[in-house]
Amino acid sequence: MIANDVTPRLGLRANAAQFLLLVAVNALVGGLLGTERTVLPLLGEREFHLTAYTAVLTYILAFGATKAVTNFLAGALSDRYGRKPVLLAGWLAAIPVPLLLIWAPNWGWVVAANVLLGVNQGLAWSTTVIMKIDLVGPHRRGLAMGLNEAAGYLAVAGTALASGALAARYGLRPAPFLLGAAYVALALGLSALLVRETRDHARHEAAGHPGGGRPDGLGTRQVVGLVSWREPALASVSQAGLVNNLNDGLAWGLFPVLFAAAGLSLPRIGLLAALYPAVWGFGQILTGPLSDRLGRKPLIVGGMVTQAGALGLVAAADGFGLWAAAAVLLGAGTAMVYPALLAAVGDVAHPAWRARAVGVYRLWRDGGFAVGALSAGLLADLVGIRGATWAVAALTAASGLLVAVRMYETHRPCGPAT
Repeated sequence: MIANDVTPRLGLRANAAQFLLLVAVNALVGGLLGTERTVLPLLGEREFHLTAYTAVLTYILAFGATKAVTNFLAGALSDRYGRKPVLLAGWLAAIPVPLLLIWAPNWGWVVAANVLLGVNQGLAWSTTVIMKIDLVGPHRRGLAMGLNEAAGYLAVAGTALASGALAARYGLRPAPFLLGAAYVALALGLSALLVRETRDHARHEAAGHPGGGRPDGLGTRQVVGLVSWREPALASVSQAGLVNNLNDGLAWGLFPVLFAAAGLSLPRIGLLAALYPAVWGFGQILTGPLSDRLGRKPLIVGGMVTQAGALGLVAAADGFGLWAAAAVLLGAGTAMVYPALLAAVGDVAHPAWRARAVGVYRLWRDGGFAVGALSAGLLADLVGIRGATWAVAALTAASGLLVAVRMYETHRPCGPAT
């Protein structure tokens, strides 16, 4: 039971105030990430004189590996200690990030800042996902995940655009990262003072959950096995999530370098860096609820194929107009995939082990940043950025085919919206 012995009520309408507050908090999580999207690849080249693509991408490798592990811990810690303490811990970890980036005397400081950024993103973003799933119940998970991810990635896009404009006017440091410091302060205050614990909502749902034929007392090792390889739908979404974020790591770390080498100005590079997550963010407002109507699988398969086509266009194109079209296409494909993947995990996992299932899925998904940084950097050093992009496009198409073959549909509409 929650405070005042009131039985928790599930549904978006019944929990609108807390849901919208969590949407705002997740926008700040995305905004902090967005301060890096335009600036850091150029900072590595221009101020720290990194020439090898693998070296430039070390910060994404550090970020992705840390975030992946922290995602897993966030699910387990949320089940054990509650959601709110984990959210607060994520924002406390973020406090040094903008300061390290502003004062970094060498690239090692940037890598260290991204380790802490990975902790922040893993704890704070994972927890807002879990809390929204707790609040809305089973009928509107797609809508909930669409709004959550839209807020985060629209903030990434807006901040990438703003940081590019600030960098063009005031230089690569410190102005773009002062914006990040403001985000951290605001998010920490909101999380500490206004966010409420949601673990009892999950317990309330679990009490009336039929279980879907699955025991609710699974150990963490069993959950890892189910999500990673044993359960066909969960394993399918885990590999698709990994490949999706491998794409994002490539776009984040190497596309600004490709655009700069083609002679684009910093504001135009910032616009391209913002366009992809902006379409990704706005699109999820539509694709999240669409997955509640059509099911998760069609959007996941279609989204992976669309991303593959977009990456091929980036590799083949030369010029702002075609790259802008590719960014829109890549954002649209990612928008189709992202909320459907998370909603599918919520569909299959029992409420008693759902937070851990989300954590394991996000471990695989955000491990894609680390895999992408390492593989894309090595490939780019061997065959150039365009060659690396063609290779990732082929991998993305293969991932979509695997989902088409192995995954079953996880969502069945049941009952009215609440």
